[in-house]
Amino acid sequence: MRDFKNIKRIVIKVGSSSLVKKDLSINIKMLNSIMSGFSKLKDLGIDSCLVTSGAIAVGMHELGLTKKPTNMALKQACAAVGQAKLMESYNSVANLYELKLGQILVNHDDFQVRKRMVLLSDTLDSMFKNNIIPVINENDALAVDEIKVGDNDTLASLISPMVSADLLILFSDINGLYDKNPKLYDDAKMISDVKHIDESIISMATGATSKVGTGGMETKIKAALISNMSGLDMIICNSNKIDELVNIVKGEEIGTLFNKYEKCISSRDDWMIFKTNSCGQIILDKNFKNDLNVKKVSILPTGITDCKGEFLKGSIIDIKNSDGVIIAKGISNYSSNEINLIKGHKSSEFTDILGYKGKSEVIHADNLVVIKEEFYGFFIK
Repeated sequence: MRDFKNIKRIVIKVGSSSLVKKDLSINIKMLNSIMSGFSKLKDLGIDSCLVTSGAIAVGMHELGLTKKPTNMALKQACAAVGQAKLMESYNSVANLYELKLGQILVNHDDFQVRKRMVLLSDTLDSMFKNNIIPVINENDALAVDEIKVGDNDTLASLISPMVSADLLILFSDINGLYDKNPKLYDDAKMISDVKHIDESIISMATGATSKVGTGGMETKIKAALISNMSGLDMIICNSNKIDELVNIVKGEEIGTLFNKYEKCISSRDDWMIFKTNSCGQIILDKNFKNDLNVKKVSILPTGITDCKGEFLKGSIIDIKNSDGVIIAKGISNYSSNEINLIKGHKSSEFTDILGYKGKSEVIHADNLVVIKEEFYGFFIK
């Protein structure tokens, strides 16, 4: 048995392939299982939050489409129609269990802009206090690449620490994490417990997607990494086990458990790494002597060879090594135009170059978060 005796709040995410039938109509039986589980958890004093997929798939069914549209406008139209139908069905089933639901539609900007993130957090907190179950989805009807979270595995992992969840469960069409692809290898073995995500675990991700979903094993391991680093456990589980939701929360060993890290990152680092899209990037000299994996140090202009993108002072930017790999993120003390003027120069030259003294660091160590080498290119791309 897993030690989940102190769980007070959980987030579950259910994938599109689990929420719709083969003809893309809503799987009411699945919705009933979800709400039944939430009702039982409520009786145990455990709060629930649902991150739901399925809007585009349901919209496709309502519009009579058999293939996922490639046209952005049509895809967004499907999302608009499908989200309304999906919430109508959720509410209809929730009423049978005397549960109150509230819909929240988000995009990445709701996490990137700290003021909006605080407002979102306050709204969710108020919902829990008033016994309202948040039903959260990405606002696909308005989403474009610049503001998309991209997949609901990641969305669930971003939401979970915001609502102070103790456990995140990703329900989909897979049983858990296998040491190799079970669809290709008969001898594939499921891993019940992951203590720490390293390169060997990351290498097990295939990135495969279903015909109606957007996430694969890669997005789930990414979600596990975000969750574990933020201080909560995460389980990957087959949606045919939703009827056993209470047993899972009580500690029965179902699916793959990714254990939270004993030393989690700060909420500020969590925001900088996972919740912000970088506005630009600086490239460090190959002879940059300070190894950021050993000691977090300030980034000085003498170690910068290039600056890309257009951004203002105070923007979040990527820090890349000479091979073009992101090794850190930070808050810039200068605009991109200013960095291009002072790169390679000493701070004593700033007055002549910029017309004012300015700070000696382009990014101060206190405004810098280092990416561990084992995760280069995995959760920041």
